[in-house]
Amino acid sequence: MFGQWLRENKYAAGILLVIRLFIGYEWLTHGWQKLTGGFDATGFLNNAVTKPVIDKATNELIYPTFTAFIQNFALPNVKIINFLIPLGEFLVGLGLILGVLTTAAAFFGLMMNFMFMFAGTVSTNPWFILIGVILFMAGANTGRFGVDYYLMPYLRQWFTNKNKPTDGAAGTGKKPTTAHA
Repeated sequence: MFGQWLRENKYAAGILLVIRLFIGYEWLTHGWQKLTGGFDATGFLNNAVTKPVIDKATNELIYPTFTAFIQNFALPNVKIINFLIPLGEFLVGLGLILGVLTTAAAFFGLMMNFMFMFAGTVSTNPWFILIGVILFMAGANTGRFGVDYYLMPYLRQWFTNKNKPTDGAAGTGKKPTTAHA
């Protein structure tokens, strides 16, 4: 019942708008600061490898595949990471503020928050995850008061028409015929 209200109710959409603007502003400003301030993730990534999240009882890595990903992909390609993280944060914020592809923006925001958590950074990530889950669960209603109100029907129509046959036999129930020379 709550899920349906969250996904369909216009008052819920109004509440989601306020939440979306707040979290979008946070993502946008963090991304912009990193884009304009010479962001370098090398120290963060090195720390995630040298001080990974460990089970205190067994002294084993909790996220060994994530640590391996950082060590074997992220660190050797840190220049790409230095570009993708700030750009991703900025675009998530922009998407949430404008209400453009809000479900996708919430999803990618969640992915970044989980990556930061896997690396051992708690900070504001649990709050961002909680808010991001609410926005993601609300689906299209999250962008009801935004660009998505106009964009989503257009995209649905475009994808629906793209999957239909374009020959003259469409909708007649007949198989298309081919002319042979």
